[in-house]
Amino acid sequence: MEDTIQKIAIWAIPVLIAVVFHEVAHGWVANRLGDPTAKNLGRLTLNPLKHIDLFGTILVPAMLILANSPFVFGYAKPVPVNFHNLRNPKRDMVWVALAGPVMNLILAAGFAFLFRSLLPTSRAGFGASAGVNPLLLMAQGGLLINIGLAVFNMFPLPPLDGGRVLVGLLPEPWSSKVAGVERFGMLILIGLLYTRVIDRVLDGPTEFLLRLYLGVF
Repeated sequence: MEDTIQKIAIWAIPVLIAVVFHEVAHGWVANRLGDPTAKNLGRLTLNPLKHIDLFGTILVPAMLILANSPFVFGYAKPVPVNFHNLRNPKRDMVWVALAGPVMNLILAAGFAFLFRSLLPTSRAGFGASAGVNPLLLMAQGGLLINIGLAVFNMFPLPPLDGGRVLVGLLPEPWSSKVAGVERFGMLILIGLLYTRVIDRVLDGPTEFLLRLYLGVF
């Protein structure tokens, strides 16, 4: 029980930082490009209470932690964006969608730097847990979460960010055809997760980025 409480405490802050900054980045870029919807609704704030989703921000990460999952995942309430307000909707959609994953990669760099800075004070390496400085574990978790979120969200399936990027880059009529997939996107995504097909696709990029960050920072 004590170990579970410690794991939740260690993962809670990195999860909150990852999902809140991700959503704020979407709204901030949208506001800069002409859509003040998120700003007008008070969503351009780092106050986690404005972004917490009961299921995605609390229950999903908690269940993964209790199940001793090697990876913890979560999400916040999506920041509303009215693409029709953007100055160039098709082009600007790409920048708004990219903002979230890019923010996660920036955060991953910060957590990687923190991890490497704390590592000399510990005899443990990456992936260790028992008897390790909690701040080191928090930095490790933040690195894993942010790289995982960035890679997962760039999967080219609407309504994920990668799907919106694809819609913005493709010419017509392919752009509209891919956008139409969004109606079934969540069902397709659940199927890919259940069959673990998406794991095989994302494992390579995730492992590459993890090694890159640990090597550079």
